[in-house]
Amino acid sequence: MADYHSMNIALTGDSIIARKISVHKDLATRQLYDLIKKADVSFTNLEVLPNDFQGYPAARSDGAHFAAHSNVLDDLQKIGFNLFSCANNHSLDYGIEGLLATMEQLEKRDISYAGIGKNLTEARMPVYYETSGGTVAMLAATSTFFIEDQAGEARPEMRGRPGSNPLAFDVEYQLTAEQIENLREIDRALGFAKHRQEFIHLGFRTAVEDETIFPFEDTNLRVANTLAANFHLADEAKVHTKPNERDLQEIIKWIKEARSRSDVVMMSLHAHEQSISREHPAEYIETFARAVIDAGADIVVIHGPHLLRGMEIYEGKLIFYSLGNFIGHNELVYKLPEDSYKRFGVASSETPGVIFDKRSDGGKKGFPSNHLYWQSVVPVCQFDAGQLQSVKLYPIVLTNGKQPHHRGRPFLASGETGRKIMDKFSELSREYGTKITCNNDGVAVVKGFPNN
Repeated sequence: MADYHSMNIALTGDSIIARKISVHKDLATRQLYDLIKKADVSFTNLEVLPNDFQGYPAARSDGAHFAAHSNVLDDLQKIGFNLFSCANNHSLDYGIEGLLATMEQLEKRDISYAGIGKNLTEARMPVYYETSGGTVAMLAATSTFFIEDQAGEARPEMRGRPGSNPLAFDVEYQLTAEQIENLREIDRALGFAKHRQEFIHLGFRTAVEDETIFPFEDTNLRVANTLAANFHLADEAKVHTKPNERDLQEIIKWIKEARSRSDVVMMSLHAHEQSISREHPAEYIETFARAVIDAGADIVVIHGPHLLRGMEIYEGKLIFYSLGNFIGHNELVYKLPEDSYKRFGVASSETPGVIFDKRSDGGKKGFPSNHLYWQSVVPVCQFDAGQLQSVKLYPIVLTNGKQPHHRGRPFLASGETGRKIMDKFSELSREYGTKITCNNDGVAVVKGFPNN
């Protein structure tokens, strides 16, 4: 049997790329690109559709419709990326046609990707990437999505629906008896109770028999995306979330498959949802991450909220709860559908730049106004024969100039800037019991592994 060498895996967060960035040659940028190129496996979340704007703009999107020219894929490959997650809340911004065009561009370049497919099984399946140090398997899913974005399963008599791999989550709103009684009074006053009984009588829904659950729902105006929530009787008001059991078990099935056919298993999840603050993940995210590690994953890499969250060492494996942004060309999307002009109250005769400028109030609010969205870390994980040996963390900064085209390009941070980023990441990670030691140059190591 051939001997496997050690293998390095570099991880990044969201890449919202609209223009080429490989052309930049300054030292800090070259150092970052060298880091990515030298790794055997370099991962990023591709949060644009590099489909040359093919397809039809979806009736709704989460923020803006993110498409790009397909040559951004060549640029990402030139930088050194070779493993892509494509499951996120922008996967269907240009409908099924736009998704299929994206897949065509990825496959034309022989790019390894996961999280989307022509049906649900394809979207759930892992991709396998071969290196001289062993085989890496990656699965990708998204929890932040519109229901029409998720892939649908094929049947013998029916084709499946192209889409993304969903990890839905269940929400339980808990209220005290007094609070629920107040809701019941509002329910009756607005006529919701009467409408609900009519729906039950017509056979469009069933009655809730559990007396500890109160459905607060407007069934009359349901297509307007109005109220729909179940409230549970409890001693205090809380919100609990947990992974949808069916999605969880289906993902675990493929994690186990990947475990039996590769040396290192990665799970990528796109999830915006938070708990006490935007820097802290929702409860279901932590539950899911630990469950897939129990099933055989070595690394869980999460992205979506566009800022850093902490990391956890669970059962000797790695969970990165958010790696923030890697490329942030949010305001450089080449063109937008009419829906975006209406959404932001911009005249149809204007240009995309006007929309983004209004959205950020000339850079005074939103992402441009907050430094947390323009800094991150790049973990490099060393494996030997499938066993994690070390984790190094490299701080990065994204440019954030006064003009949009001077924003969103990453480079390696150093000095005081690098130390501040790492201090912040260390603080968030300490909440999970993770110990990080920072060197004078800002590079950090994670304690608890043989080579650290």
